[in-house]
Amino acid sequence: MMLLGLLLMGAAALGVVAALFSTSGTASFLGADLGARTIFLLGLASGLALLWGWSLARVGAKRELRHRREGRRLRELQAREAAQSSKAAPAADPPPEG
Repeated sequence: MMLLGLLLMGAAALGVVAALFSTSGTASFLGADLGARTIFLLGLASGLALLWGWSLARVGAKRELRHRREGRRLRELQAREAAQSSKAAPAADPPPEG
């Protein structure tokens, strides 16, 4: 999720930069002439993609942090359980010599 968010933010930033450098009322993109309304809508879509990417990156980072904490907690519990089970296990009697 975080990677998708970062990709969306990169694409949106590229769209915003491209819109900023087209100073006239029209622009050409992939050989097609775009009017002011189309440029505005592309900028709006870029802004929405930027916000969506930011939210996906935040959610992905929170999820990753939660999984790390849960994994650390599980490892601690397993280590504690292993230590308790080794204390509770009776010592084996040595074989009789003879």
